[in-house]
Amino acid sequence: MNNVMGSVAFCGVYFQTKHWTMNNVMGICFCLQGIERFSLGTYKIGAILLVGLFFYDIFWVFGTEVMVTVAKSLDGPIKILFPRSLVPDPTNGKLEMSLLGLGDIVIPGFFLALLLRFDAHVAKVPCFPTDLHVPFPKPYFHSALLGYVLGLATTLYVMIVFEAAQPALLYLVPACLGSSLLCAAVRGELKELSEYSEEEEEEEEGEDNEKKDETSKKDD
Repeated sequence: MNNVMGSVAFCGVYFQTKHWTMNNVMGICFCLQGIERFSLGTYKIGAILLVGLFFYDIFWVFGTEVMVTVAKSLDGPIKILFPRSLVPDPTNGKLEMSLLGLGDIVIPGFFLALLLRFDAHVAKVPCFPTDLHVPFPKPYFHSALLGYVLGLATTLYVMIVFEAAQPALLYLVPACLGSSLLCAAVRGELKELSEYSEEEEEEEEGEDNEKKDETSKKDD
């Protein structure tokens, strides 16, 4: 009950003040919920999705003004805001903001979550029962996360230097895909990565658990 009341109070203050920090908190919460509840299923699906959105983002940002206009006009937690300066604009008294759409966080987030589960698969970490505290090496996740950070930094740098909107996926997609493929090539696991499927892994885990249950029942 306290959590509900706290959330309601937070949202109430946000809608009254529209402060950019509170906007970012709500936006990050939406991103985390989305990444947690959705799975791409296979590496190939993730790669196809990223490549498709790569061209989609380029077209709608460079080819038309629709996406930029909508992102700037909608006043809500659908974007992450970054102040370009801590000094308010003297004409309107507001901080000049750069923005990052939530899709530029959620879509690569789906892909990074898939790579984290692939790391667990390679390390033979069982899906059922799930233990979130089991330590295991995460080379694919860490390499893609580093690629994402570098891609995002490149996006912000180009946006600030050229003072123009940039399609973030133009930089994030090559960074995430390239880092994961490079990691697989170095480790000699390109085939395993391209053929990875979470659905098959879950089915295999389920069959193994059923066999164990049947065996334990027979022993009893």
